[in-house]
Amino acid sequence: MITLLISDTFKAVTPEEIIDRYPNSYNHFVLPFVIGIVFIITYLLIGLIRILYHLTSQDRKRLLKSLVTPKTAWKNIKDIVLDCLLHTKIWKRKPLLGYMHSSIAFGWFLLIVLGHIELALFAPRHLSSLAEGSLYYPIFYRFFIWINPAHETLRGALFFFLMDFVLLYILSGIALAMFKRVRSIALGMRHTTKPSLADRVALYSLWAIFPLRLLAEGFTADLSGGSFLTKPLNMLFRTFFGNGLNFMPTWWLYSICLGLFFVAMPFSRYMHILTEPLLIVFRNAGLKVRKPRKGFAEAEIYACSSCGLCIDACPMNVQKKNLKYSSVYFIRFLRRHNKRKITEIANKCLMCGKCAAICPVGVDSPAIRRAHRETLNNKTDYDYSYLNSYSPQFATQAQNTATTNKILYFAGCMSHLTPQIIKSVETVLRAARVDFEFMDKDKGICCGRPLMLAGKTEAALKTIEANRRIIQESGCHTLLVSCPICLKVFKEEYRLSGIKVLHYTQLINELIKDSKLHISKSDSTMVYHDPCELGRGCGIYHEPRTVLNSIGVLKKAKKERDESICCGYSLGSITLDEKERAKLAESCVDSLLEEKPESIITACPMCYRAIRSKASIAVKDFAEAVCEHIADK
Repeated sequence: MITLLISDTFKAVTPEEIIDRYPNSYNHFVLPFVIGIVFIITYLLIGLIRILYHLTSQDRKRLLKSLVTPKTAWKNIKDIVLDCLLHTKIWKRKPLLGYMHSSIAFGWFLLIVLGHIELALFAPRHLSSLAEGSLYYPIFYRFFIWINPAHETLRGALFFFLMDFVLLYILSGIALAMFKRVRSIALGMRHTTKPSLADRVALYSLWAIFPLRLLAEGFTADLSGGSFLTKPLNMLFRTFFGNGLNFMPTWWLYSICLGLFFVAMPFSRYMHILTEPLLIVFRNAGLKVRKPRKGFAEAEIYACSSCGLCIDACPMNVQKKNLKYSSVYFIRFLRRHNKRKITEIANKCLMCGKCAAICPVGVDSPAIRRAHRETLNNKTDYDYSYLNSYSPQFATQAQNTATTNKILYFAGCMSHLTPQIIKSVETVLRAARVDFEFMDKDKGICCGRPLMLAGKTEAALKTIEANRRIIQESGCHTLLVSCPICLKVFKEEYRLSGIKVLHYTQLINELIKDSKLHISKSDSTMVYHDPCELGRGCGIYHEPRTVLNSIGVLKKAKKERDESICCGYSLGSITLDEKERAKLAESCVDSLLEEKPESIITACPMCYRAIRSKASIAVKDFAEAVCEHIADK
């Protein structure tokens, strides 16, 4: 009955007939796979040329240099193995999800490697014929290579076992992937993205590839060999269908699914499998986002796996209506060139950086959003006359104090709106007998970071230059800031040659460590909130906790360090209203009260104001908390 339902092309044939008919290890069933692989390789080459074309000449030189630098080349290999094959970033946060991804990616890689090794060991004639110019290469090894005396050796049996074991490993990941579509929460994801048509085609093809491979190798295990998985399956088939098994349909279906997956890949989320290694190479070369959809940004866009982890991470998900503003949808609309949606999402974003910190691929979505804002908002004319009156006044003051000045303190706009922070910082510095000068005591101009976040780069750079000149002429060796927003821009944009930039949490930690500042410890309990720009933005997590552990009992927040929840009052959002910000602040406070501390400590003037407006317990600035524990010598 089964034989009658299939075409003559698929009718059962013996191994001898196949060898006689296709002496060069070729069969028409390989065509779907070949078409798919040729298509994806062509698409990749065209895409790579387009990306390289849009890179600046400086970035191309930087990329070329990195490829021939041994240290960078080794880092590329290491990162590709850890991130693309083993998915260690996901493993660390969500082990079950990490196992699912690594079993499919690393398992498939192992199948390819083991298959080529097996071919080289047991059928070297095919490699030699390839070297001689033959167009045929038996990629479907188990179909073309029939029982070989070498397979009966211990070495051959080992390879059969390994191939079956790896296939089982992959199938376990496929099973988890199917279960995830039904119940994602079990794998640690509250939200997942809605797949597009291309996503579905690629997804279902991927799910079918490995079960079909098992069926195909099971049908031919009595001819090509097998192990604990494929041989019992072959015996089962022969029990039901007899010895004259028609194995061609399964090999055709296996090849068709492979071809279909490769053809659908460029238009689906699964393009990240091939573009993520490219992104790693670009990132390790030091390339940055310069345009919202060209060059390095395009590599990031196509490397996004649309996994949806950023949906759970985004602080705006406290309201269901805001799920659409997460990075995954921003990237998706960029790929689809939906300008209205792109702008709406880009302007709403808090730019807190949590999506980038949590992203297993490392896509810097905030940088792409900022680049998009720049294309829209950088055309406005600004009045820079206030810089002309500001710069000379402070430059003169800086020159007058240049001979005695050691540390220059820049409070910043938000610290001036919370004067108790400035007072506390000055108290700590005087208690430690630190020689310092207050750069913006009478207030001055902004650090420029808010302008940059809004995409107003030209205005930001003029502001930065005015401040940079004052700082350089002051003669200071250290620039101290109490605002993380200022810290990030000073470190990344100011090019302060010979001047160390420190946040006050870092300096206070140094002063205590060097016994210049003496503090006492109490049994009061507190929880620390990691400000976005200080933690995710500048990587400062250790110093604040070291100091707070020395003055009291530090409790844990529900989400902290790089998963810390934004206070909601970030200057990054252009369109977020007060009501929405209040909701975000409430969510932030709820996370901090997990272990019922007596007080909340933060190290950002913006976070201080936001958290204090919603907290039911005492909220203190970091310097303020330290002041309360200053001890006499």
